[in-house]
Amino acid sequence: MTAVEEWESALEGAGELTPEVVEQIIDAHGSRGTRAIEAVAERRVKEYRDFTVVVGHADEYVVEADGCTCKDAEYNLDQSDPDQLCWHTIAAKIAHAIDAVDHHDMWYSEVREFL
Repeated sequence: MTAVEEWESALEGAGELTPEVVEQIIDAHGSRGTRAIEAVAERRVKEYRDFTVVVGHADEYVVEADGCTCKDAEYNLDQSDPDQLCWHTIAAKIAHAIDAVDHHDMWYSEVREFL
């Protein structure tokens, strides 16, 4: 079982971010895990009809199937290692698991046209 699968299983069992689950996430991902937990706490994970989006400090990032549009995911992570995830992807996984996603009944692609 990978580190991600371990904390996902613990999170599913707890149904919330317990101190034990937080510790597992941070142990597995370090500062990326910390940033992800902060983003979930600040309700920065958005679910649109077409995408899950995590709002960063400078931009918004689309997360799909454990992939992300951020530069960290593109340049710094080993795509063949399932435990290497950017903080946006970690945040999306956490938020979906504990129902902490901010739902928007609209297409993200339409929202981006106005930004």
